[in-house]
Amino acid sequence: MVFDVGETLVDDTREWRAWAEWLGVRPHTMSALVGAVVSQGRDNADALRLIRPRIDLAAERQARIAAGCGEQIIEADLYGDVRQALAGLRAQGLWVGIAGNQTSRAGDCLRALNLPADAIATSQEWGVAKPDPAFYARLIEWAPGAPNEILYVGDHPANDIGPAKAAGLWTALVRRGPWGYLWADDPAGGRSADWLVDQLIDLPALLR
Repeated sequence: MVFDVGETLVDDTREWRAWAEWLGVRPHTMSALVGAVVSQGRDNADALRLIRPRIDLAAERQARIAAGCGEQIIEADLYGDVRQALAGLRAQGLWVGIAGNQTSRAGDCLRALNLPADAIATSQEWGVAKPDPAFYARLIEWAPGAPNEILYVGDHPANDIGPAKAAGLWTALVRRGPWGYLWADDPAGGRSADWLVDQLIDLPALLR
């Protein structure tokens, strides 16, 4: 079992609010722009580029850190079913990993939470990001078992479901966050996943 991070395990609301404050726009404006790029199938960072077209995201992240308002993931950011679901899967004898398109700082934050997971990795640590097939090739090397013994759980059809299936993994799309809700009934989204779930605590029973 390997889980995506943003809007699968972690509610990104607080981080988007922090970006809105940093760039000087209202949280409602940021939410609307995120929704717009999601509906167009674009990368969520494009919401930031709509506000500041020439933005250097790496430089802005460092500037936020220097200003004492860098990216954080705290217990309150976890969806309420995360610990129960991960612990339930491990209790069934399954290996549980977490790997998504996150910074190395986010990886450190996740590890500090002592989640019931066997391993945690991020795209920045691996040097490759979804939906690049190389991300899933690295995931297959990292997680135990053959590709057809790995289930990848995410909320994004283009980053999670499609490329994971192409790599030979099983897939589950969770209906949460803008991507999960918007694409749940899409033929290339939730309907193409092996499972569609409303909450992570549904997974242990499905796989029992």
